[in-house]
Amino acid sequence: MKFSFFHLMPYTHLELESHDWPFPNRYFDPAKASALYRTYVESMIHAETCGFDWVGCNEHHFSPYGMMANCNLIGGALAYPTKRVKIAMIGNLVPLNNPIRIAEEYAMLDCMSGGRLVAGLMRGIPHEYLAYNIPPGESWERQREAVQLIIKAWTEPEPFGWEGKHFQYRQVSIWPKPMQKPHPPLVISASNADSAKFAAEMRATMGMVLLADLPSGKECIRIYKETAKANGWEPTAENVLVGMHTCIAETDEEARRSMAHGLKYFDQVLMGGLQASQRIVLQKTRYFENEESRDRWKSRLDKRRTLTLDEAIERGTVLCGSPETVVKQIKRIHSELGHGVFNFTVKVGTLPDEVIRRGMELFRDRVHPHVRDL
Repeated sequence: MKFSFFHLMPYTHLELESHDWPFPNRYFDPAKASALYRTYVESMIHAETCGFDWVGCNEHHFSPYGMMANCNLIGGALAYPTKRVKIAMIGNLVPLNNPIRIAEEYAMLDCMSGGRLVAGLMRGIPHEYLAYNIPPGESWERQREAVQLIIKAWTEPEPFGWEGKHFQYRQVSIWPKPMQKPHPPLVISASNADSAKFAAEMRATMGMVLLADLPSGKECIRIYKETAKANGWEPTAENVLVGMHTCIAETDEEARRSMAHGLKYFDQVLMGGLQASQRIVLQKTRYFENEESRDRWKSRLDKRRTLTLDEAIERGTVLCGSPETVVKQIKRIHSELGHGVFNFTVKVGTLPDEVIRRGMELFRDRVHPHVRDL
C-alpha cells in the first residue's frame, strides 16, 4: 500500500461566510499567504520522513480553496529538498492549459527530481472552466486530445506537427524530455464512468482524489478494470488512487474536534461559492457527456452540505480518529475497494498545522506499520 500526503494549500484567514465565485481578492493578504506557503511546503518536505510515498498538490483558480494557480511551481520547490518520495502533481488541469507547456514543465520536474514525477493529467471541476474562459462543453474533447499530444511530445524523438481540433502546432520537439521511460506514470481523474473509462484507455492510474462514497467508488473501479481488460492490459492495485480528508490525533475526541473545526471553514468558506458556480455550469453546459454523470455530481454537491462527520466517515470520505481508529478505517475502505494508493488530504479548512504535524508523526509511528503491507 502506498500513501500520498496531499495538500490543497487553502487560504485560511477569512471570516466564516461564503462569497460567490470568483472570490473577491480584496480579502487576500500577501504577507499571510507567504507564511502559509512556507508552512505548507515545509510540511510536504517533512512528509518524506513520516512514511509517505508521495507528496502531492493540484491546480485551482480564483478562490481561497487552493492557492495553486500552477502546482508545478510547488513541485519545483519540492524536487531538491526531497530524495525518495514521488512528486505527485495531481494535477494540471489539461483542458485549460497549453498541453505543450504542461509536457515541458512536467519533463523539467521529472529531470529535476531524478525521475520521481507522477504526472496528473486532470480534467478539473466544472467552475474552473469559467476562470480561463474555456467552454465547459469542450472539456472532454480537449482532455482527450491534449493527453494524446502530451504523451507524443514526451515519446516522439523527432520534430512533429499537430493539427487537432483544439490544438495546432507546426513543430513540436520538447527540451528537456522526461527521465522516466517511456514517460512518467500518469494519473487521470476518474470519479465518474466516462473518466474511469478514459483513464483505462490511456493506461493511467485512476485518481479519485476525493472519494464521493464507497458504492460509487467501487463502481468506478469496476468500470476502470473492465475497460482496461478490453484494451489489453491488467491494472494492479497501485493503479487505483483513492483520497479522503484525514485527521489523526492522540484520541478520537481530539481528532473529531479538530476535523469538525476544519470542515466548518471548508464547507462554509472554501466550498460555499464554488458549489453555486458548479451548479450553474452543470445546468447550462455539456460539461458531462451523459445525464447520469451530471446527476451524480449534482447529488454529490447536495449531500455534501448535509453530511454529519459520522456519516462522512461511514461513506469513506473522511478518515478521522486516533491511530488505532484510523488503522481500522483504512482497512475497512481497502477491503471494500482493493486499491493501492491512499491519498490523504491533510489541510482541511482551518485544521491547525500543529495538529497536522503531530498527525504525520502518529501516522509514521502507529498507523503506517499496520497498513503498509495491505
